[in-house]
Amino acid sequence: MPTTRLLLIRHAEVEARYQKIFGGRIDMELSPQGHTQAQALCNYLRRKTIDAIYASPMKRVQLTLAPFLNNGAPQPVIMSGLREVDFGDWTGHGWDGVKEKFGANAFEWLHHLERGTIPNAEPLAIYHARVEPCLREIVERHPGQRVAVFCHGGVIRMLLAILLDLPLSKMSAFEIDYASISEIELQPHRMEIQLLNFAPWRDLAPQQPT
Repeated sequence: MPTTRLLLIRHAEVEARYQKIFGGRIDMELSPQGHTQAQALCNYLRRKTIDAIYASPMKRVQLTLAPFLNNGAPQPVIMSGLREVDFGDWTGHGWDGVKEKFGANAFEWLHHLERGTIPNAEPLAIYHARVEPCLREIVERHPGQRVAVFCHGGVIRMLLAILLDLPLSKMSAFEIDYASISEIELQPHRMEIQLLNFAPWRDLAPQQPT
């Protein structure tokens, strides 16, 4: 079977009041910097052939995707299963707030999610069960094609955990920045991470005027 490529793309920077907090189910806007990041992402993706687009329905993802859709890109398929994980009682709290109110190390949030120790958070089994069918459907529909999946940091880590057949907590080793791209190559009997956490707004030198 032909090689399929997945571009796992995180949304751009969110508005200031929601930065460095557990946003999860909160539907938030992008910051001015986020809109700049989204445009840089769009400019980079124009250089690639994208056969299909899938996206979370959440506002921050849709705003990140919007500039790319103005350039003849494929019509996106919106998948509810790609929305961000629900952080339960941690929602709206920052790193220090989680420590003060819940006595937990917020930097170990993947471990807490895996162990079920975030009060009223989405259970790991349910989170996995809604993300995995999205991945399966995307791969089955697009053999041999390049597919862009616009979603969230938590969702990208879950997708990587499924693809690598590793516990979600192991994904804490991977940084997933705003408006970043991680490219996965799926071959019949193996998968390779070709690109990880590449952010065009950060990693490409500014073009000099000609």
